[in-house]
Amino acid sequence: MENSLLENLNLIAKTKNLDSSVVTDTLRQALVNAARKYLDLQKNIEAEIDVSTGELSVFLRVTVVEDYPDVDPEMTADEVAAIDEKYMLLDEAHEYNEDATAGDYLEMEIPVANFGRAAIQAAKQMLLQKVRDAEREKIFEDFQDRVGTLVTGQVQQVDRGNILISLGKTEAILPLREQIRKERYRQGDTVRAFIASVSVNVKGPQIVLSRTHPEFLARLFELEVPEIGDGVVSIKGVARDPGFRAKIAVSTKDDRIDPVGACVGMKGNRVQAIVRELSNERIDIIHWSEDTNVYIRRSLSPANIRQITDIGDGRVVVIVADEDLSQAIGRGGQNVRLASKMVGRELDIYGQTEFDALPDDVREGLFKPREGVVTSEPATAGSTQSKFSELESLFTKKPAEEAQEG
Repeated sequence: MENSLLENLNLIAKTKNLDSSVVTDTLRQALVNAARKYLDLQKNIEAEIDVSTGELSVFLRVTVVEDYPDVDPEMTADEVAAIDEKYMLLDEAHEYNEDATAGDYLEMEIPVANFGRAAIQAAKQMLLQKVRDAEREKIFEDFQDRVGTLVTGQVQQVDRGNILISLGKTEAILPLREQIRKERYRQGDTVRAFIASVSVNVKGPQIVLSRTHPEFLARLFELEVPEIGDGVVSIKGVARDPGFRAKIAVSTKDDRIDPVGACVGMKGNRVQAIVRELSNERIDIIHWSEDTNVYIRRSLSPANIRQITDIGDGRVVVIVADEDLSQAIGRGGQNVRLASKMVGRELDIYGQTEFDALPDDVREGLFKPREGVVTSEPATAGSTQSKFSELESLFTKKPAEEAQEG
C-alpha cells in the first residue's frame, strides 16, 4: 500500500510537471496530521520517507519534562505552541513508557497501518489538494511573466457573454467588455487574444484576456511586421475604437526605411492580415513626429489643416477647411477622439467659416485656461490676445501671401 500510494502520487506530480519534492514534503505533512489524529495528540511527530523503497515511517519524538520551559512573554500563541510540542510532561509520558524520567528523549514509532483507511484517505486528499495548489501557483508564475503578450486558445464555454478559453494546461476568461462587439464565438473556435492581467482568487489563477486593448493591436503589428519585431521600426502610439477604427503611429531611425510602408506591406498584405484578425477594423498608419503640430496634422490627415494653436493646458484648437470638417471630426467624433488619444491632447476642431462666425468673446474664450487647470504657459490677458491675434491674422492674409508661404 505504501509503495502504491507513493507511486500514484509521483505519477500525479509528473503529469502536472511538478517537482517530486512537492510530493514527498506534502506526504510527510499528511502523515504527521494523520498520526496526530490517530493519537489525539498535538506533539512533535516526524515522518520519514524512503524514496527508493517507498517505505513510510512515523515517529513521536519529544523530551520528557516535569514542567514546560519558560518562554519569552512577547511570543505569539503559535510560537509558544511550537515550542511546547517538543516537550511532554512526565505523567503523560508514562502512558507511552512507564520507565520514562524527566530529561529523557522519548522516541516511539507509530505504525502507519494503525492509522486506518480513513486516515490514509485523508492524507491522500490533503496531498492531492497540495498538488493542485502547487500547480495553480506554477500556472500563476508562468502566466504572470506573459502579461502583455499574445496567446491562442480554443473556446470552451460561453457564459452570459463571457468566454472561457482553454489554453492547454489552464483556462482563461475573455470578458464581454474585452470582446470586439460584432464578433461571435462558438465552442471549439480558435481565438487569439492579449493577456491583460493575471491574478489569484479562491479558485486559483485568473487569466484575463482582451481583444480590445490597444496593445493587442501593437502586438499584432510586431507579429506581422519583421521590422517592428527586429526593433528597426518602433510603435509610438496606439488608439482604438475596437472593431471599427484604429490609429497607430510608427517611426524609425533608419532613413532608408519607410516605417509606414513597412507596416502596410507589399500590396497591403501585412496590414490586411491584421484587419482581418480584427473583424475588418479600419487602421490608419501614421508616421510619428516629435513636432506636436506635425503629429497632429498627420493624425487628422487627409483633412486640410489651416491652423493649430496649442493653448497650453492639454488643449489644442485646430482650424480646418470647411469641406474637411466632417472628415476631421469623423462619424460620431470618432476620428478626432482617436487623434486626441494618439497625440495626448484634447483637440477642439472648427471649420474656418464656423470659427469666423463665432462672437469675439467666444473666440477669445477658447484660448483661456479652464478654471482650476494649471497651464504650461502663464495665462495673461496679453498672451491670450496675442494667440488670438496670431490666429486672426491667418484669415486676413492675402491670397498672394498664402501662396508665398505655401
